[in-house]
Amino acid sequence: MAPLQAILNSSSDDQAQTDADRGDSDTAIVKNGKAGKSGPEPTLFHKIKNQKSILALAVSDSRLYAGTQGGELLVRQAFTSAVWIPTIAHHLGKVWSLETYEQLFSVVAHRGSILCLFLSADKKLLLSSAGDAIVWCPETLNRLYSIYSKYDVGDVFCVVYSVELQTVYFGAQNTSIQWYDISEKDTRPKPDLTSHPSQRNHRFFDSKGPGGVVTPRPSASTLHAHGGQDLEIDKDHIIQYAHYGYVYCMLLARDANGHDWNEETLISGGGDGVINLWTLDQNLGGIVRKPFSLEYGDESILTLALDGTLLYSGRLDGDVNVWDLDTRQLIRRVKAHPADVLTLTVGCGLIFAGGANGFAKRFNSRYECTSRWKAHDQLILASAIATYKGKVIYVTGGNDDCIAIWDVDDCVRETQKPSMTSNEQLLVSLGQLVAFPTISSIPEYAADCRRGASWLRNLFKRFGAVTKMLSTQNNRNPIVFARFKGKKPKSQAGKKILFYGHYDVVEAENKKGDWNTNPFDMQGVNGYLYGRGVTDNKGPVLAALYAVADLVAGQQLSSDVVFLVEGEEECGSRGFQESIKEHKDVIGDIDWILLANTYWLDDDFPCLTYGLRGVIHATIRVESDRPDLHSGVDGSHLIDEALKDLVALLATLTDSNGKVNLRGFYEPVLKISNAENELYDSISETLLRRNPDLGDAKSLTDSFKARWREPSLTIHRIETSGPAKSTIISRVATAALSIRLVPDQDTKSIKAALETALKRTFQKLSTSNKLSITIDNEAEPWLGNPKNKIFQILEEAVMEVWGPLGPHRRGSVPATKPSLKRALKNPISPTNPITSSTLSNGSDQFAQATADPEYHDEAQSPHGLYQMKQKPLYIREGGSIPAIRFLEKEFNAPAAQFPCGQASDGAHLNNERMRLSNLYKSRDIFKKVFRELALR
Repeated sequence: MAPLQAILNSSSDDQAQTDADRGDSDTAIVKNGKAGKSGPEPTLFHKIKNQKSILALAVSDSRLYAGTQGGELLVRQAFTSAVWIPTIAHHLGKVWSLETYEQLFSVVAHRGSILCLFLSADKKLLLSSAGDAIVWCPETLNRLYSIYSKYDVGDVFCVVYSVELQTVYFGAQNTSIQWYDISEKDTRPKPDLTSHPSQRNHRFFDSKGPGGVVTPRPSASTLHAHGGQDLEIDKDHIIQYAHYGYVYCMLLARDANGHDWNEETLISGGGDGVINLWTLDQNLGGIVRKPFSLEYGDESILTLALDGTLLYSGRLDGDVNVWDLDTRQLIRRVKAHPADVLTLTVGCGLIFAGGANGFAKRFNSRYECTSRWKAHDQLILASAIATYKGKVIYVTGGNDDCIAIWDVDDCVRETQKPSMTSNEQLLVSLGQLVAFPTISSIPEYAADCRRGASWLRNLFKRFGAVTKMLSTQNNRNPIVFARFKGKKPKSQAGKKILFYGHYDVVEAENKKGDWNTNPFDMQGVNGYLYGRGVTDNKGPVLAALYAVADLVAGQQLSSDVVFLVEGEEECGSRGFQESIKEHKDVIGDIDWILLANTYWLDDDFPCLTYGLRGVIHATIRVESDRPDLHSGVDGSHLIDEALKDLVALLATLTDSNGKVNLRGFYEPVLKISNAENELYDSISETLLRRNPDLGDAKSLTDSFKARWREPSLTIHRIETSGPAKSTIISRVATAALSIRLVPDQDTKSIKAALETALKRTFQKLSTSNKLSITIDNEAEPWLGNPKNKIFQILEEAVMEVWGPLGPHRRGSVPATKPSLKRALKNPISPTNPITSSTLSNGSDQFAQATADPEYHDEAQSPHGLYQMKQKPLYIREGGSIPAIRFLEKEFNAPAAQFPCGQASDGAHLNNERMRLSNLYKSRDIFKKVFRELALR
């Protein structure tokens, strides 16, 4: 099969090749040498899913660029300028951040598949090729130049750029090598574009059909990417038949021409099985001179890689040949795969070979295979190796529409481990903690909960904390206590900060395949971490821990920081209060309390939470002395049915408008102040600027008030005795309900009012059944002061870390988001209130809060879009956290809530997730708060 077809399509015998590779002995054909043994495969660090095959990759210091079969140029974090060569089909390129793996750009680069990406040595230009070549700015992905040949060259398989000669070289399907000296772009005649690929007649699509009809051409505006200059290659800057086959690959090397002149040499590999070394004439604008050829066999050269004077070539038959450019001799032949070698990458003393069977192999400097693993389901089409923040990663792309980032640091630098407090180590720790199924609601997981608590305690110890397990009543899950001692400022008494979190999680059954991944095996996909507990609450707890560890390592911790991480929060914090009171002498005095157990209002704007509703969870049980009865045999008006009585009771708890029917229930509710009204108006205005489809400001504001500052009653479920779906009269009927309370409502009074109302109504039923009411757990409402010191410092930290935010944070990226109009079938109104799912559905996939750490210069934008740093939204939440108000009262210290995750994180739901950038930036915010709070 032709290599081009192999690139764009799966081979029909992929499975046969895969089976053959399983039987491969991983031997390297080494003269007078021995084959190495295959070691463990690298760790999959992150996976990025796309909708088209990944054909080309390039990596800068902080960004990952990908070219797709769909013509897209994709970017994940970090901006660089690049050059691309336009093609005849609109295909996209994408860019991702190496920090968070979030997509930064997606641009339509070519009309055809992007077959090559090349980042210049000085990192100032990015080149892409398809049917032509385009040069881009890697920082902004602005198109600088579109370079094309006046002849039909077919696909441009490879492109390189000489910084010294300012010349672009590319190899084409028509066997030619062509070049353009960019330094001459302003002195050469302007092309008339009649020879541009978009203007040529296609021999098939533009041929005449029946009756002489020709297929209509698309408008010129849609034929190729816009911007920059169109540059036409001079007819004298073409070498026809550079190979007797397609020119598949090229690279630039120095001192490879057999002289000592420090000159660049262009190396090309072709479908004729030959490697050509071309001399570049520096005096004549980089003109290509007659080559020296390296030949061994006639199998196509599909990929080249260079390490000093050693040249590696990957071949159609699965061989990797190693050439010494000093002597121009073949020194090794390595049988890398039983299938074609489609991509080679060399770096850090290792050789990586990707095959058409989806397997990758790693070889050491002795050409011994040290690892072999299934990297992609089908073909591995592109690869790159890079070092980011001291960690070595190997990146692969395939026609399974995925990019995989592999951690190869451990096999590259055994002696140079990353910092104990690096973000990479944070991810490793989070994955290990998520692996413990710490489900507090199911007794069978009690041992896992204790193992998770023990692991967490040891992590605190490793970072220098004094730790202790605080026992709880009835042998409940323990509380992990840890204290980091701060270096107190000489000018004032040191402050003490308490951070509260929890390590327990809710159940995560996956028997029906509701999760896309194993919930207790954390996976990174498309810039998000998936796993039970990543956002609630293991991720935020570890972000806070690593922030303190950073300060301790740098001797910058000025205050004592105490951690209380409990294991019963998801069950109403059973035993927490009693244990804290019992161990209060161990904990000591506290000045400030910080939590991170809430979420943003949507996916775009950072928030600070200053209020939570309280809750009373109750179970109502109606029971008969009779056994379960058959409704056909025994049913009559003479039978007092438990379920009927229960329904009658529940019906009296609220009126037709949903208002709670308990005596004096609404009397303590605080009236809203003008200052609070302004906060609500600000939230609605901010969200409506982003998503006008949310409706009118008043309805939106009223929805927030109803959810956050008004009490409510919810019936969660009703259960009956007897077999399910049977026609019986149940002996027992129970209902679970909750009452959400707001500040100044007293839980004791509300409980008494609920019991009184139920008993009074039950008495009026004149039933023979019995009623019982059980209060399962409760939490007081909490209202913080958004004007106090800790909120002020949190606000400053959020603004500093997230940077300037505007209405279109990534204006150059075509944002693809769910249609809010589809989510909102009816406008927001009192009968159709806003919900958290509505807000997250309306959020942009490329959220505003994705600012790069180094991208703060957007605040100086001449358009004025980013002149102001966005303040966090001050919000309240309708949910409840039992510990927060208790801790405030017990230690007489004010508390603040810092939400780390987004609205779409799906805490308690299937596929719970947390965005990497939120995790990292939360850590930075914690670090600033822990450092600054003691100094003010």
